Amino acid sequence: MNNEIKNIAIDAARKAGKVLLREYDNFDRTKIKLKSRHEIVTKADLDAEKIIIKEIKKHFPAHQILSEEAGQTENESDYLWVVDPLDGTTNFSMHNPLWSVSIALSFKKEIILGAVFIPTLGELYWAEKGKGAYLNNQKIKVSKIFSDRVLNTFCHGRAPKAIKKAIAYYTKQKLSGLDCRQLGSAAIELAYVACGRVESIVIPGTHSWDVAAGSLLVQEAGGKVTDFSGRKWNLENKNIAASNGQVHKNILNVLKKI
Repeated sequence: MNNEIKNIAIDAARKAGKVLLREYDNFDRTKIKLKSRHEIVTKADLDAEKIIIKEIKKHFPAHQILSEEAGQTENESDYLWVVDPLDGTTNFSMHNPLWSVSIALSFKKEIILGAVFIPTLGELYWAEKGKGAYLNNQKIKVSKIFSDRVLNTFCHGRAPKAIKKAIAYYTKQKLSGLDCRQLGSAAIELAYVACGRVESIVIPGTHSWDVAAGSLLVQEAGGKVTDFSGRKWNLENKNIAASNGQVHKNILNVLKKI
């Protein structure tokens, strides 16, 4: 991959983040709209999405785009951009700074580029397939922790089955380990696994746009990403488990028991 593609993805994430920050500083939670019982959407989501899609279309008009709010474009291409313009909308709406912009590029269904930008923290994570993972241009690696200092995180989709699975997983890990937390942005949780801040993330019922970029971050940082059966994760999988590799077997064992 040439640097132009990476730079365009990073530039799009930064531009969207700049607009989101402006909205975030003066956000009024009464302006949110409900997509479903458990999902909200804001004007900020839509504005950020327009910016990212415009940038991609300007430089790569033949590429497909799959974005959380706009859906998938109808053109055919081996290249597919997978975009979440605002991952962690609920956090954003309550002025919790843990929200992000997530942009990934896949080629023939394999993710080759991922960028996760956390505007409030000024943290830009990115990875290219086979070239490692980076935080603000510093190479990152997963942690080597595997015993009593393990920090697990979790998230879930909106379906009741996914929520129940996540709650059962949380209960088991919370009682048996150091801690298990939901940070509210799957992209951030995956980025945190990649840079060694936590050891794992488990998400039942996920959407590809939530985790596409972050999954590559973890893999390129030396971690492991699978479905709940231990098979290699792909964009069609609805369940994802990502870890530093050291704790992966334990995570899958917990999932099997609940």
